[in-house]
Formats: sequence, structure tokens, C-alpha cells
Amino acid sequence: MRTSIQPKSRWWRKPVINRRAWTWEDANNMQRNGQWWQHAVIYQIFPRSFQDSMGNGVGDLNGIINRMDYIVSLGVDAIWLSPIFESPMEDMGYDVTDMLDIDPLFGDMEDFDRLLDVAHTMGLKVLIDQVWNHTSDQHPWFVESRKSRDNEKADWFVWADAKPDGSPPNNWLSAFMGESAWKWDDVREQYYFYNFLPSQPELNWHNPDVVKAILNRAKFWLERGVDGFRMDAVNFYLHDKELRDNPIRPDNGIFPDGVDPDNPMVQHMFQYNFCQPENIEALKPIRQLVDQYPGTVTLGEVTLCEDSIDLSSQYVEDGDRLHLAYNSALLVDEPLSAELMSKTVGRVQEHFLQGGQCWMVGNHDYGRLRSRWTGSDAEGFPYPDEFYRMSAALLLSLPGALCLYQGDELGLPEAKIPKDIPEDKIQDPFGKALYPKVPGRDGSRTPMPWQENAPNSGFTKEGVEPWLPIPKKHRALAVDVQNADPDSLLNTWRRLMHWRRQQPALISGHFELMKAEEPVFVFIREYAEQRLLCVFNISNQPVKYDLSEFERYEPTVGLRFYSEVWEDVLKLPSYGVFFADL
Repeated sequence: MRTSIQPKSRWWRKPVINRRAWTWEDANNMQRNGQWWQHAVIYQIFPRSFQDSMGNGVGDLNGIINRMDYIVSLGVDAIWLSPIFESPMEDMGYDVTDMLDIDPLFGDMEDFDRLLDVAHTMGLKVLIDQVWNHTSDQHPWFVESRKSRDNEKADWFVWADAKPDGSPPNNWLSAFMGESAWKWDDVREQYYFYNFLPSQPELNWHNPDVVKAILNRAKFWLERGVDGFRMDAVNFYLHDKELRDNPIRPDNGIFPDGVDPDNPMVQHMFQYNFCQPENIEALKPIRQLVDQYPGTVTLGEVTLCEDSIDLSSQYVEDGDRLHLAYNSALLVDEPLSAELMSKTVGRVQEHFLQGGQCWMVGNHDYGRLRSRWTGSDAEGFPYPDEFYRMSAALLLSLPGALCLYQGDELGLPEAKIPKDIPEDKIQDPFGKALYPKVPGRDGSRTPMPWQENAPNSGFTKEGVEPWLPIPKKHRALAVDVQNADPDSLLNTWRRLMHWRRQQPALISGHFELMKAEEPVFVFIREYAEQRLLCVFNISNQPVKYDLSEFERYEPTVGLRFYSEVWEDVLKLPSYGVFFADL
């Protein structure tokens, strides 16, 4: 009899793992074969919701510095900061007026430099959001562009004449507003194009002067020492020069992955206002610049497209485009199942032949991990905590990088609108425009709960109103509560991420999907001498899995996942996890 019933342990102790030692030679081989970013865990921070140090109810750069010990404790490789640049904040910083300066809401450039130094000293890489698809309508470039049709920046944005009847140039719709993506300007007597908010005019990437200006701004931050960029809406850079109408979507019930079917924009195929084939060429000068700074990385957001797996894979091919791309692969509103994972991972492996996949299940735009997969199992029962511990193990075992959104390591549920967030407190312009049909993004942007019983959960000082309400149910999931529980979701993520760093097969390993019957999902990760078997029970019922095809298996212990092996039959509890060296 062999069992893998696991003993009690604390998250900060090094897990008792398989004893095949790996050496500096292994590490050097891995370095030659790949870069740090290829299998990195990138922790996304939404600065205004992380930690307030100025007492104004909004998180800031010094707040992040004050919580750097916490970030390091997670075992992540890098942090990604959502926009911190000068902005009127109509879209929470994604409407930029100065790409080269810090908005006073978050601090100043000295604060940023200090954050960069502290992060690097503590072994963390720092990625910053770059919003290059559009600007704020208050940006000096647009202020100049709208003055006339013949000034220096007249062609820096996308302008077009009205149709003879005065209507917009075509049928393109805004992703946020559910209406025409064209806004009339009385000064130029033309329409300008926007994909998101009317206050976010689209830059004209067909103009080489625009590209040159963007590259100069990228170089500024690279020279300052950042480790890379998360590139917002990277598949939106180029539009169809002929301004052709988007085709009407067939009435077949098939919608783009990761897009709310209630969003009015889905009535059209995503064909001409973005996702243009020539967009790929626009990435090459960016990659050429970034490659001059060894170790830096480009991570592109490739969503809102007909097939995000297919398109995002094209964005990372041939070594002259992006390094990484995340997509809508797992942004599905259906119960998680072995079939779903097999299909999704199989398609990713088929398309990402050269690597570059970055997994993403939740972020500031797409809700929380706990809101994915409909929040219930195939029988309609709410997922228990065991499900989210299993999900953490699964996501951290897949090939590629992973973006983990702040608070998802705590298992925070999506804040409800209007219950947790009253309708008159909605901050998201997307939510304001389409509520109640589409509730918007505030539900995933509420402040981090640090202390259960502290005023404002420790996010800001007593007597200050946070920029978004903190749901009462988040308090019981606060960091201080979960720190004290070795079986908490927070400590599960910590254990897994620190253990993952010690597994060559998970850092640089080949992926092999194994045949198994629903609800069991099985694969092998292999690098050099390590072959790691990964078995997941994606159901609320106990299951068995036959291990007899493997000559030898040494179960991994210390991760606090419970299972039993009897005569080569693995018995997994509901949402069970089993790792073993082969």
C-alpha cells in the first residue's frame, strides 16, 4: 500500500518534495532554453484599490511599497501596475493625458523610482501598463489635432467626414457605450473614432509619426528601468483605412469568446474597426526596441476578437512580435470541466507552437476568478473552497505564464451591483452606460481587505470613504484572517507558487495531455530528468484513477492536498489534486 495522505505543515516551510535534486546546471540549461517571463506568475495590481497611504480613499504607489512584503510572500515573479499616469480618470487611468508623468493621485516620479528600486531589491520584476491605442481627449496631441484639418497633428487621430445625410461614416460600435463609435466635432466639422469612451479618441497608427512618438515614450520607461510593458488593447491599434462597415453577426448563437452577449457591439462581426491583419506588423518596431533591453518583456492584451486563442497566438510568433499574450481562453460562463480544460489547453498547445501563452482568468476588466465558470458546478451547487484550491493548482501547473489579479489569491467574490455597490456609487463609465443590462467592472475593483476588524479593512484610515465600498463579505476573507489559517486559499496559493519554483518540469517543461474520463483531467509536465504527473478531479464527487500504466510514481507531499493510493488505484476526494514524480 502506498498513500499520499499529507501531514500538517505551515505555508512558509519549504514543502517536502520529490528528492531528485536539480542543480545549477539544470538552471543554466533552463536559462539558455528560455527567459524568466515564459512561465512567470505576474501579479496584477490595480493601484487605486491596493493600499491608500495618503488618506484620500484611493490607493497609491507608496501604499504598494508598504505592502511589498506581502507581494513577495506570495512567490510571484513580477508585478503589473495598471495605469498610474497623468489622467482625468474618466476611465480609471486608461484615458492618459501624459504618458511620461505620474498622476498626483498616485504620487510622483520619485515614488515610482523608489517602488522600482524596492521591487528589484526584493527580486520582483515590474511591468507597467502602456495605453498606446488611444489617449484622453484632453491630451495635448488631441487638443491640437481637433483645431483644424491641416495642423501638425491633424492626422494623429482617426477623423472622417459625415455621410451626405450627416450620419457617422460607418456602422462601427463602441465596446463600452453600445452606440456609434464616432463622435462629431464642431470645430473640425468631422467625426473622430473611439472604440471605448468618447473621451478616448483612437490614435492613428497608420501615421508613422504617431508610431515614432509612442516608441519614444516606451524608451523613456525602459531607460528608467522597468522590466516590460503590459500593452492595453493591443489588437485595436490599426483600423480599416477604407472604413468599411462591419458585417452583421449571423443569428447562430455563436459569440466571440469572453464577450458579454448583452453587449450591443456583438451584433456585428469584429472585422474592420480592430483586429486587422496588418496590426501584427505594427508590433515589430516595438519588439525591436524592447529587445535592446535584455530581460524585458511585452505582454499584450488580445481580447474582444472572434477567436482570441488563434489571434493571440499570431501575436507571439516568429520572435519579432510580442513575448507574451493573454486571451479570453478561460473567460467562459459555463461550469469548469475536464472536457472544457482538455479542449482549451489542446487548442492553446495547437496554436502556441513557439510558446508565449499567458493564462488569465480574472482581472480589472473581466471580473474575478471566483466569478468564472458560472460560480457553480455542473449540478448548480456553489463551488466550495476546495474547488478554488484545486483551481490554483491547475492554473499554476499549465504551460505558460499566468496573470494573477490582486484579491483572487484571497478568493474574493465579485461585488454585487447594486447590493454591495449602490447604483449611485458606480464609478465605471462602462457600467454607468449599460447598467443594468451589463453591470460593469466595479465589482472586481473594490479595495483589498487587509484586516478583518480594522476600519475600512485596513485599506485606508478611519473616517475616510474608500473610492469604492468594501463588501462586508470580503472582511471574513481579509489577509490577516487567511494568514492564520494554513489551509486558507491565500496560503494554498503561496505554497503552490513557492513549490512551483522548485519544479523544473513546471518552469520549462514539455506538456503532454493524457487520456482520462470525465471528470478527471490529467497531464504530464517533463523537463530533463523530471516527469511530473498532474491529476485533477474537477467534480464534487470522489473519483478513482488507474496509475498502473506508470512503472514508478513518487507522490508529492507537503502541499496539503489529500488523496489515497491502493494497489495502483488513486482515490481523489471532490476537487482533489495529485502530483507525483514518474
